[in-house]
Amino acid sequence: MRIWFKIWKDNHLIKDTVIENNTDDTRTHKIFQALDAVCYEFDLSKPIWLDSTIAEFKRHDKARFYQDNFVEEIPFDYLEIHVIEED
Repeated sequence: MRIWFKIWKDNHLIKDTVIENNTDDTRTHKIFQALDAVCYEFDLSKPIWLDSTIAEFKRHDKARFYQDNFVEEIPFDYLEIHVIEED
């Protein structure tokens, strides 16, 4: 599984990375592990999965984490997660 993470500010891509996970874990665990890894790499607090975020992710395999998803103040508009390849 490959998941693309992007940080956006004022409609500009600020930072991005792809996290790859080829373990035999469940899809949900792979997503959470990738989110943990990108938060560590980008030095971010872990975002909260709100009901709207979960619904968007289920529909499109893509979701955006806005300020409402973070406890701390974020210096960007949103963090986007996008599943680009599944096992």
